[in-house]
Amino acid sequence: MLDNTHSVLTEDVQFPSGPAMLSGRLYLPALPPKTVVVIHAATGVPRDYYQHFAHWLAAEQGMACLTYDYRDFGHSLTGRLQDSQVTMADWALVDMPAARAEMRRRFPDAEQWSIGHSVGGMLGPVQPDIAQIDRMICVCSGLVTLSDHPWPYKALAGLFWYGHAPLVVKAAGYLPGRALGFGADLPARVYWQWRRWCTAPTNYLPDLGKTLPEARWAGQGVPVDLIAFDDDQVVPPKAVWRLAELCGPHARRRLLSPSDFGVKEIGHIGVFARRNAAVWPQLIAQDHVGDK
Repeated sequence: MLDNTHSVLTEDVQFPSGPAMLSGRLYLPALPPKTVVVIHAATGVPRDYYQHFAHWLAAEQGMACLTYDYRDFGHSLTGRLQDSQVTMADWALVDMPAARAEMRRRFPDAEQWSIGHSVGGMLGPVQPDIAQIDRMICVCSGLVTLSDHPWPYKALAGLFWYGHAPLVVKAAGYLPGRALGFGADLPARVYWQWRRWCTAPTNYLPDLGKTLPEARWAGQGVPVDLIAFDDDQVVPPKAVWRLAELCGPHARRRLLSPSDFGVKEIGHIGVFARRNAAVWPQLIAQDHVGDK
């Protein structure tokens, strides 16, 4: 599909990732871009949720932007979820680099930025192509564990990890998120790995150098910004700062509040909603006004 609106050309694309083909949408500005962006989504959040932010990057910032769905999710799902063997680590270590490789192929001379939302930035320190990333921006991404959540959200998270959800996943062979009120259906192995990390005291840290690569970000010199919101109950700021420590001493930490932008709430998901567009310039700002 091609759609030319407000000087932005959108194109639906497919690109390879391991044995799979991923489905993406490319947002192109009117002029050849000097910077290109890949948006790596939060768990269970479809690529189309980021369309307004991606359009803004192209129309207002002159940046080409790729949104896409991870393997066996959203537009990239081609078979039965019950048959999926994909894990969250596959999304991070295979699909995310594949999306960046596609943008490097299309725009070899442009600066390459990654914007990761939640899980889209959580495994940034173990990415295999760090040296080919010019800037990473992690939004609401952190090494969260169950004890980090405030009440009453902590009770809801506890039910999701220890209540009816794991029983339903075992019975159905996948996470029927829509039926459970989570909002999206996910492969079973994604759920189980996600559950193990989010209920462990230090998230995925014990897996580094074992089932996950060693964290190499601190030694690469690649700029990374970690952005937290003080009303995020899903990944509170203290979890974001743990990830910042893993990224090394030069990781830039930014704590933002809805009141900074005259809005009532932002939380974990709302930052990319069109109603919170006032926040977007701060996500990509390079002068780091508001660092805390």
